[in-house]
Amino acid sequence: MSAYTDLSALGAAGEALISGRSADPQLGLDPATARAAAVLILFGVLDGRPADAGHAYAPADLDVLLVERSRRLGHHPGQIAFPGGGVDATDASVEAAALREAREETGLDPNGVEVLGTMPEVGVPVSGYRVTPVLAWWATTTPVAVVDRGESERVFRAPVSDLLDPARRVTAVVERGTHRHLSPAFLLGDEEDAGVVWGFTGMLLSGAFDRLGWTVPWDRTRRIPAPL
Repeated sequence: MSAYTDLSALGAAGEALISGRSADPQLGLDPATARAAAVLILFGVLDGRPADAGHAYAPADLDVLLVERSRRLGHHPGQIAFPGGGVDATDASVEAAALREAREETGLDPNGVEVLGTMPEVGVPVSGYRVTPVLAWWATTTPVAVVDRGESERVFRAPVSDLLDPARRVTAVVERGTHRHLSPAFLLGDEEDAGVVWGFTGMLLSGAFDRLGWTVPWDRTRRIPAPL
């Protein structure tokens, strides 16, 4: 089966990408103030940069769109995430909201994006959002770049084969007093400033790979401090 076929099947199934207690859409949220939001999980054909893991864990030209959030933001500063944000009253749907936010953050043309489906919303207590993941395929790619430095530090397309490489998969740990939070994480390169995908985005990405049947066994006991 092709990557597009696998992704289309996942989108049609609408399965939750996060399981367990973390999948509760009301987890730690105040129903009176929680706001609906959406993120765009956009896969497509790579823009000329091949995967460099040296292993064919996925087609070398398959990628996923990511942004590094501005360090000046109040929530999740500097973290690597899928494009997305709050659903506005003028948005016709959560899918429309995800596409609008992606256009505002990366400059992509929504007309070239095929929405494959939505997944059950997930609560993100730290930001007060109920987030709907929107799975999509980049049918006609367009150039992307940082649109607003107040929102994003960089916009880039990460090769899926690199993300699936077991050597680049770790568990990120956040210690706060007696509480410990663990999340799947992905090292984006060997350089110190290459970046780490972790937290909510890491959970969604890891869950998507699991449900797609793409995950390559990796050492979940290999841990790093979360790059807060």
